[in-house]
Amino acid sequence: MVAIADGVEEWAVGDKICALTNGGGYAEYVAVDASHCLPIPKGVSITDAAGLCETYFTVWSNLFFEQKITPGQLLLVHGGAGGIGSTAVQLGSQLGFKVYSTCENDGDCKYVRSLGAKRAINFHEEDFVNIVREAGGANLILDIIGGDYVARNIKAASPDARIVQLAFNAGSKVEINLMPIMLKRLIYTGSTLRTRPDDFKTAVAADLKARIWPLFTQGKLAAQTHRVFSFEEAAEAHQMMESAAHRGKILLSPTV
Repeated sequence: MVAIADGVEEWAVGDKICALTNGGGYAEYVAVDASHCLPIPKGVSITDAAGLCETYFTVWSNLFFEQKITPGQLLLVHGGAGGIGSTAVQLGSQLGFKVYSTCENDGDCKYVRSLGAKRAINFHEEDFVNIVREAGGANLILDIIGGDYVARNIKAASPDARIVQLAFNAGSKVEINLMPIMLKRLIYTGSTLRTRPDDFKTAVAADLKARIWPLFTQGKLAAQTHRVFSFEEAAEAHQMMESAAHRGKILLSPTV
């Protein structure tokens, strides 16, 4: 932290922090809301910490914040090897969920199991709907795929389950039968973090600091950085992101 505004008391110049930005993160310096900052957890490098807030704010606010958490329930995470997915797998596991995750290949399956997933599903070889239903159905589903996964998630969900949509990598326009949502009493929701009000983000930051950040110090959570690119390599970083050939976060650094 190189400067603070008048009235900011919780931080001081020189503090090492990570923060949720409202855009503008491709820069050497960025102005952020002081209440959206968090201390860098012990054991996490300042570079790796740059990848924490976006994913942890997103996953925590959508899946767990102000929600009743029942250990032993089944959490299905689609794309568990990515930035959002790897965060969800780790958090779900630490909170006592039985985590299942779909993955692109066997290597990604091995990776998500190392993060705490009880069952990793290579979606090219196995049908996640059948596997999850055989386990009693998913109580909570995190989806970034969309497309035909929308209807398949509804089939895989247990009664009274919650389905959270955070992206539509396979498309956002689909035709589905809504009747199962009524019959199973499902909650289907989605959101984008950037449009949330500042006071909501402040509350999420405080909750993360109190409940989740200590897990890094205890060695129960770890930052997941796939590769750090220089600003000049931004196009290459985006190509890697689009190819989904990464595990964890892709970062840009002005000092690489």
